[in-house]
Amino acid sequence: MFIKFDRIATIKAAAILLAVIVALAASLAFEPTVERTAASAYGPSASFTGAPSEANCTACHGSFPVNSGTGSVTISGIPANYLPGQVIPVTVRVAQADATIYGFQLTAIDREGAQVGTVALPAPTPAQMQTIVGLVNGKTRNYVEHTVDGITPTVFGSKSWTFNWTAPASRKGKISFYAAGNAADSNGGPSGDYIYTTAESTLTGTAVSSFDDDTASDTAVWRPSDGVWYSLNSSNGAFQAIQFGANGDRITPGDYDGDGITDRAVFRPSTGAWYVLKSGGGTLIMGFGLNGDIPVQADYDGDLKTDVAVYRPSNGLWYIWGSTSGLIVRSFGLSTDLPATGDFDADGVADLAVFRPSTGVWYIQASTAGFRTAQFGLSEDRPVVGDYDGDGRSDIAVYRPSTGVWYVMRSTDGFYAAQFGNATDITAPNDIDGDGKTDISVFRPSTGLWYGLRSSDQQLFVAAFGTSGDVPVASGYLP
Repeated sequence: MFIKFDRIATIKAAAILLAVIVALAASLAFEPTVERTAASAYGPSASFTGAPSEANCTACHGSFPVNSGTGSVTISGIPANYLPGQVIPVTVRVAQADATIYGFQLTAIDREGAQVGTVALPAPTPAQMQTIVGLVNGKTRNYVEHTVDGITPTVFGSKSWTFNWTAPASRKGKISFYAAGNAADSNGGPSGDYIYTTAESTLTGTAVSSFDDDTASDTAVWRPSDGVWYSLNSSNGAFQAIQFGANGDRITPGDYDGDGITDRAVFRPSTGAWYVLKSGGGTLIMGFGLNGDIPVQADYDGDLKTDVAVYRPSNGLWYIWGSTSGLIVRSFGLSTDLPATGDFDADGVADLAVFRPSTGVWYIQASTAGFRTAQFGLSEDRPVVGDYDGDGRSDIAVYRPSTGVWYVMRSTDGFYAAQFGNATDITAPNDIDGDGKTDISVFRPSTGLWYGLRSSDQQLFVAAFGTSGDVPVASGYLP
């Protein structure tokens, strides 16, 4: 049958504007669940975006294969990294020069396939978008899609829809956005319609020690004796061995090119030179620092790129070379302080911070929240700053070698302590399970074993990787 509307006399009945797709990249973690549905200009049924385990639309748009036309669907506005609670304007655009009406459907899911974040639609009259709920493999997913009043072109040859997506209150690791778009010709049947699909993703920031493109840290060490970085990718188990650096260097891993992958880098105290092997290609060599300086690389200007930086104990000065801001020099600390950089106010900018062992006091100069102090720790303690609760804020934390106890002051739920390690272990906090929360972890040089406590399920992680004398890459993020 045909669905008729006063404003659109030729709208098709069973095949208009269903933003549906073939699931191009079905995840190995999901078994596909395929269903068929009838199309409607009022907006499609749930679960037709191309996300893992979602159906295709060949039953109702059978003229052409998915993504075979001259048009496209795009998702724009998604940042490389998100902060908890961040409001992000998202735009979906379907384009095809010879189409007359357009439709779409989009969903955002976490790595487990469940819905994440919330959507707020604009309020034009009549509404051009709506939200619906679907269930895929037992997990709820929310969808944004067109309405019958949101199908006419924005400009000739394309239609765009914009809405606000709010990130979850705590970090959820990688979040993927899947969208399908329909460019239709209003001929009253499925012929002449083209379906397009696309996907974008956002991260919680580059994971510590992550040499692949996922959100989990990789087990990795640097061997001073030969300057080789050895890593085991968490995504596929691939082994890498890359020579970069020399005995006497201090490793300074980070994401210097902002591509979401850890770059191998070292600071050479004898010359004050930095050497960075960028994952995106090329090598950076930069003289920045003196013998005795402590490298404190971090993102001090909020551009998602690690900045070269040192703390000079002799004068309490921080020297920062921001990738967008250039040279910054700040006075903050005493000669006996230990630098403890982190993002304590969750604004995406690294804050100056020191731990004073003589008094057990932390001094923090947050870039947005301002100055504060906190009494937390003893003289023997080592700072182990991380985001242990996944809220986007760095948490004050120390490791006590004499007892092997980690003490953490989580910004969301307060004090936490765990006995994990011994006096000779090297602290290497990282995100073992990729859930966006820092996991307690140590490397034991005497045995070459890694021990970690997964925050997602509190299960013990043990891996044999490394030998005596190796430096865990995750420890290179701690000054």
